[in-house]
Amino acid sequence: MNIYKYFTYPEQLVGYENRLRIPDIAYRAAENGEITWEQAEPYIMKDPRSACLYALNALQCRWPEAEPYIMADPESAYTYARFVLQRRWPEAEPYIIKDPKCLYWYAHGVLMDRWPEAEPYIMKDLKWWGLYKRTFDL
Repeated sequence: MNIYKYFTYPEQLVGYENRLRIPDIAYRAAENGEITWEQAEPYIMKDPRSACLYALNALQCRWPEAEPYIMADPESAYTYARFVLQRRWPEAEPYIIKDPKCLYWYAHGVLMDRWPEAEPYIMKDLKWWGLYKRTFDL
């Protein structure tokens, strides 16, 4: 919610200059047209989920400046690889491999094949290992 829109001179209020520091707020503000996307980018890129959504929905292309932030979160890294890059993302694989759910999604949705290097990691989670085995007929 943008409380500043209810004031005649919002820039005089305490906290106004920091109102976009939270990536999710910056994303919503740009989405609602309260600020430009360019103004929001420095804040959006620091949150993996917001950066991934921005690349997917607003830019509709790769966003190299935000990739170090995106790859730090396994779920965002998978989503970015699958829907933005639409290919394997080797730089993010060390992060994706840490989460069995994302590891499975990545193997199934991006690689569309087994990921042998990741199998020792997914074996530690019985639910995702079972799904992985069924999916790839192991």
